[in-house]
Amino acid sequence: MKVRLYIFFISILILLNSGSLNAVCRYGQSDFSEASNYVVIGAFLIHKNAIQFTEHVRNKCHLDAKFELNQNRNLYYVYVLDTDDRVQAINEAMRLRTEAEFTGAWVYHGTFDKVDTQIGDQESILGIDINPVTEQHIIDVTSDDRPDPQNNATLHANELRTDQAVDGKNFFFKIFNETSNFLVEGDVDVIDIRRLRKMASYKGNTVVRVSAPMNKQDSITLVCEVFGYRKVQYHIPYNDPEDPTITRDEQGTIIIPFELKRLRKGDIAVMYNVYFFIDADVMRPESRFEINSLLEMLKENEKYRIKIHGHTNGGANGKIISMNKNSKSFFALSDAREGIGSAKQLSEKRAETIRNYLVSNGIDPERMQIKAWGGKRPLQDKHSARAQENVRVEIEILED
Repeated sequence: MKVRLYIFFISILILLNSGSLNAVCRYGQSDFSEASNYVVIGAFLIHKNAIQFTEHVRNKCHLDAKFELNQNRNLYYVYVLDTDDRVQAINEAMRLRTEAEFTGAWVYHGTFDKVDTQIGDQESILGIDINPVTEQHIIDVTSDDRPDPQNNATLHANELRTDQAVDGKNFFFKIFNETSNFLVEGDVDVIDIRRLRKMASYKGNTVVRVSAPMNKQDSITLVCEVFGYRKVQYHIPYNDPEDPTITRDEQGTIIIPFELKRLRKGDIAVMYNVYFFIDADVMRPESRFEINSLLEMLKENEKYRIKIHGHTNGGANGKIISMNKNSKSFFALSDAREGIGSAKQLSEKRAETIRNYLVSNGIDPERMQIKAWGGKRPLQDKHSARAQENVRVEIEILED
């Protein structure tokens, strides 16, 4: 018996040293260990571009995007779904191609770690890129670091390098508060309405280069939606915009005003850019801008009375990381404790965090109510790639 055990352990050591237990996949196979199926929507050589695109997808498309360096391609892959189910991944990539702006979405099957490209006399491939339409392997993956304005620009168009030649016209989207006339930070989405495709997002209050739409009607729709204000949109011909409010400066730049009106009684606005740590009622640091936009709105009009609605994805019980009593650490987990609770309790705690932050900055608590929904009002299927949209906070205007 001892001899058999000795031989067994020696065999394991030999296999480990030979690299035969590496997680690999031979071309055309899909059974290597630790492999997963990623629905990929972009690939980048430049780390900063991967970060910007991931944030764009999270903030504007409301998908739970992540990115990771694929060491075998030397590209940062941005993906919105990670699943063991190949069929689910293929179906989600197809949906994104047809229903969303990601017409080139594909499936990457494998891991992102680097392995030797040769094992013995046979070539091995750690991961396989798959075209969801044909389910054939994609041999070459090109980077998206230079956005194509006609292919749903992956970055804000005005973030392109200045030495890049971009066809189109100069626009200035003036975004401002109708009451104070102060400029408001925000973006404008340009949509090719005939093809039902978003062309790009552009920062407001700066000159940007907008490319022509690919439709015979020469029409585009401009949409500006900033938290705390009602959505404003224009439907105009690209080459010859006609509207009494649209002007041109001496250089021919087309100036389009977006006069933002504050939310009114009965309006409900989603705080798309307020994020919480996983299983926690603590906000992530990037939530500061939008939560302060809500604070500014309430200070601007003391008649506002609001209801804060908390929502989660699903209704299961689980871990809840909560801020300690009287803690002011709204954007870090440094002063928090761990417990157990329901999804409804988590949604309530998150709404309370927002209320407590506003109170700590001078807002009367009597102006705010809380409603916890847990997972009872989902926007998307809780198992879909867009399930992250269900995790949200909504602000309802009760009085203005």
